[in-house]
Amino acid sequence: MNKKLTLITILLLFFQISFSQSVVGKWKTVDDETGVEKGIVEIYEKDGVFYGKIIEIFESQHKNKKCALCQGENKDKPLLGLTFIKGLKKDGHEYNGGKILDPKNGKTYKCYITLEEKDKLKVRGFIGISLFGRTQYWSRIKN
Repeated sequence: MNKKLTLITILLLFFQISFSQSVVGKWKTVDDETGVEKGIVEIYEKDGVFYGKIIEIFESQHKNKKCALCQGENKDKPLLGLTFIKGLKKDGHEYNGGKILDPKNGKTYKCYITLEEKDKLKVRGFIGISLFGRTQYWSRIKN
């Protein structure tokens, strides 16, 4: 009986650690140029592919803003609710192969994200190779 209880405890801890290391969840975004907190993004998974959607905008003057400079399907869509990270796939400890849209300029970049710590997400958008890009660090919103 005691061995079963120990095994169950170990398995529960393993599953808790595995789950806590996921990028899925809500993240507070911080502008890498200004250091200003911008909003909340929800990272979610669908059929093994990861996406990021803007679910809250902190600056009141931007809450009803549309993606005027965007092209294609995102042209003039509201920023609130916009899926701006698309196509990431888990590759070891990194999620890569996707694209990220910068609503400020309407341009789309290659993207990868990594979990730096349990509650710290590194988001890198770049052109060509990752050497030419920008990085933001987001913090997990705890429920």
